[in-house]
Amino acid sequence: MDLASHQFMSYFEPEQASHLCQIAVLESFAEETLVFEEGQAADFLYLVLEGEVEFSKRIDNNKYQTVAVAKTNDFFGELGVLDGEPRSARAVAARGSTLAKICREELIEALQFAKGSSVLQMFNLIIKNLRSTTDRYVNQLVHKQKMVLVGEMVSTIIHDFKSPFTGIKLASEMLKEMHPDEETQEWCELIQLQVQRMLGMAEEVLEFSRGSAVLNKKPIDLIQTLQKFEKLNRVYFDAAKVDVVVRVTEVIVEADENKILRVLQNLVGNAVEALGGRGGRVEIAVTQSEEWVEIKIYDNGPGIPEAIKEKLFEPFVTYGKRTGTGLGTAIAKSIVNAHQGEITYESEDQKGTTFYIKLPKIAR
Repeated sequence: MDLASHQFMSYFEPEQASHLCQIAVLESFAEETLVFEEGQAADFLYLVLEGEVEFSKRIDNNKYQTVAVAKTNDFFGELGVLDGEPRSARAVAARGSTLAKICREELIEALQFAKGSSVLQMFNLIIKNLRSTTDRYVNQLVHKQKMVLVGEMVSTIIHDFKSPFTGIKLASEMLKEMHPDEETQEWCELIQLQVQRMLGMAEEVLEFSRGSAVLNKKPIDLIQTLQKFEKLNRVYFDAAKVDVVVRVTEVIVEADENKILRVLQNLVGNAVEALGGRGGRVEIAVTQSEEWVEIKIYDNGPGIPEAIKEKLFEPFVTYGKRTGTGLGTAIAKSIVNAHQGEITYESEDQKGTTFYIKLPKIAR
């Protein structure tokens, strides 16, 4: 955008605004370029003409926590300029950005001659930005505490469940030996697979709470993966009166099969729950290009509620469920991201929802 049309200039009389435009220094920053570091002298006010700038605070082990974002037509750095204190956060160009810099001395002089109403408008915006930053920071702290509690809870569950799970597994193995008929063998194998699956699901929640996803990548045939998924859920689908249709040709992708099964379970499970026992249809289709494999999951349910559409992939987001943690789609996204893939969706009220999962065919 043009510097003269930036909202900051509207706080000043035309002559003052023109003078500020003349003395401002324009500077371009490449993506991930440092604008200023926490603790540095506050010598400039910055106006964002293009791109985005992220602000972060240093936390443990030299890691940074994002606390705010400035976008086109925003300005930042005003607090240090006004009170003369060092920068309270680190600023990094999130995307290629063009910034206009106004030095502290020139800005202070301009404010001294500005109308009281103009100064009041500017301070109202500063206060609004402070409130927004505070809310975001508090929400991040609350989220962090929630994830710590989830991690502690899941660790306890895994520890306590290992003994009964071992008992179930041993009992199913004894039944297989005692009853060699095909039907009993199949049901016993299903029991063992479900026990392994439950432990795996708990481990994945634990990984998610710690902010890490450990992948065991290898070439997998998605036909076999989807057959396994159907086998594990056949009874569940029948009880829910849901027809699951799978369309896939032979597709090989380098991925962690257990993690991909978890993504399918979370998304298809949500679709089945949304159908509410009234019956319905879920379609899973797999296509491929030269570099990508795409898994499309469609259901003819009621669609995703407007109230959660924008936050669907955030942790603890749920709507209208009597049970559930609100972690399903967040875990699915973390797994897809760990594979360096992409996950998106489309949803229409009373017409259904479609999720699109893109995975690279070759490990990156």
